[in-house]
Amino acid sequence: MSGWHLSLLAALAATAGLPLCATAGTPMGQARVAVAEPAGAAKSSQLDYRLKPGDIVSISVWKEKDLQTDALVAPDGGLAFPLVGDIEAAGHTLRQVRDILVQRLKPYIPDPVVTVAIKEIGGDHVYVLGRVNRPGEYPFSQPIDVMQALSLAGGTTPFASLNHIVILHRDSGGAQHATRFRYAQVADGRDLSQNVLLQSGDTVVVP
Repeated sequence: MSGWHLSLLAALAATAGLPLCATAGTPMGQARVAVAEPAGAAKSSQLDYRLKPGDIVSISVWKEKDLQTDALVAPDGGLAFPLVGDIEAAGHTLRQVRDILVQRLKPYIPDPVVTVAIKEIGGDHVYVLGRVNRPGEYPFSQPIDVMQALSLAGGTTPFASLNHIVILHRDSGGAQHATRFRYAQVADGRDLSQNVLLQSGDTVVVP
């Protein structure tokens, strides 16, 4: 490719706001245009996260040092913030909470710029106990099934009784129910219906 064509390509890339880069090993006279993924994609996805009791969010208002704090979503679903008081947060996305705060702050701050980010997910968690490599409590933000929970716990130990795993679930009335989980049947694809989605507070016991 001639120098004139290279100049034209560089000009077009600059006009489009794209970086023009030549990589090591690229033959002389050839160029590659690299396009980066939008930086706001991950941020947009986070703003769609729905808050639950136990979550901790970081909230800040631009140019307002006294309005920068971490807030806990209380068991009743509320969240407290200076000047605003309590707002309903559980079940709302970060984007919705941000918009509520903006509206509530407008009487005190002209055109407030509010940032809301998840700091710690504490709303949803399951327990994996017994003969697993890492027994304990595991938070989650996306639906999780029994096999995934066992994976988070590092898998089972060599002496685990895989066909006698039990899932403990407590219903809204406080009654506890036990469901048998036969690992071999799920692993072989014979009865995938056992690999249910766990609910927050469920316990997987591996004897």
